[in-house]
Amino acid sequence: MPEIEKAAEERALFGKYEVGRMLGCGAFAKVHYARNVQTGHSVAVKIINKKKLGGTGLAGNVKREISIMSRLHHPNIVRLHEVLATKTKIFFIMDFVRGGELFAKISKGRFVEDLSRRYFHQLISAVGYCHSRGVFHRDLKPENLLLDENGNLKVSDFGLSAVRDQIRSDGLLHTLCGTPAYVAPEILANKGYDGAKVDVWSCGVVLFVLAAGYLPFNDPNLMVMYNKIYKGEFRCPRWMSPELRRFLAKLLDTNPETRITVDGMSRDPWFKKGYKEIKFHEEDYETGSAQFGPKDERVVNLNAFDIISFSSGLDLSGFFGASAEGERLVTREPPERALQAAEEAASAAGMAVRWKKVCGVELEGLNGRFGLGVWVYRLTDELAVVEVRKKGGDAPELRGVWEDRLKPLLLGGATTSSHGQEQPQHQQQQPESQVAGDE
Repeated sequence: MPEIEKAAEERALFGKYEVGRMLGCGAFAKVHYARNVQTGHSVAVKIINKKKLGGTGLAGNVKREISIMSRLHHPNIVRLHEVLATKTKIFFIMDFVRGGELFAKISKGRFVEDLSRRYFHQLISAVGYCHSRGVFHRDLKPENLLLDENGNLKVSDFGLSAVRDQIRSDGLLHTLCGTPAYVAPEILANKGYDGAKVDVWSCGVVLFVLAAGYLPFNDPNLMVMYNKIYKGEFRCPRWMSPELRRFLAKLLDTNPETRITVDGMSRDPWFKKGYKEIKFHEEDYETGSAQFGPKDERVVNLNAFDIISFSSGLDLSGFFGASAEGERLVTREPPERALQAAEEAASAAGMAVRWKKVCGVELEGLNGRFGLGVWVYRLTDELAVVEVRKKGGDAPELRGVWEDRLKPLLLGGATTSSHGQEQPQHQQQQPESQVAGDE
């Protein structure tokens, strides 16, 4: 009911957050200041209108943003605390970053090199962290970099981000995206690009803007500006130090093969000055709980943003059952036992087993020509979700391992899948997620 939703937004959202002034507005979303009524902590609430999103083809971007942000836990990245949803809207509950956009500060004038270097150190720490986890931002610019009350930088807006799963067989990404003045020349060439290298280019443009106060590539005519980017035509102002000029030349190298990498920056004289690696314990930034399972691997607890990111079309109708890439089912077997069952099924079929770092195993057979990836997530105290994805061809042996061996082991405890082939002795317990109902 739109009236109820509007009233909830104006007062206490889901009884948890008092929503206040608007901080920003876009085509499909609004961002409001809010306060947690239980803790008193300030947060930002990004409200996405599903109706406006429908038919735009951007629903996948929202799901991907939820999935990515819920797994990035770094002091220089805006944290996503939880996701709430109704029938018509999705609510991202995120850090409220009091200092606003870096863009607002740089628009008042350029920074001295030491301050530019400090912000750049924090930016590269966040970007390097993302790359190590297979995430590529693809839209780094001062408008997407925020400053907290202590003057520390935080990367935001992962709506255009990509993950390793999107990389094609040629090892490259192919989606054309980004902000014109910050886009890398290889994206303009439209032949595929390395996500990490285009992020480094954008970081180079950001650093130039911080230290110069204006863009390295700019022209009222968009095609003229693109030609300058493609050729790498830019000029450093006279006040830049020789070390910074040389470093920018490495960042804004039009050849992605010779462009400096994040690791390579640590050896550059300009970058090294005053650099201290940001050390933090990722567990301090976790949004959910986890516990150790077999072989000291972690079994992850599913939360609201996991469930939404798994689902089809931003609802939960596609959460369980078969899909193009695999199948999910609910089991009453403990997660540890589910992983053990996968190992037993693989051993019985003569397949190799590779343990993954997070809550899963890979089963491989026939000289690596086909295989299964099995991931297990804790849904409630009594239920777990098993997700199975195919690797390689649809070999009969592959179907046999899943349908004849592993699936019966998991369904042995009176569990259910969306096909209704196996039903529990009593009504299935509903997932206790943080996703709000439709009322």
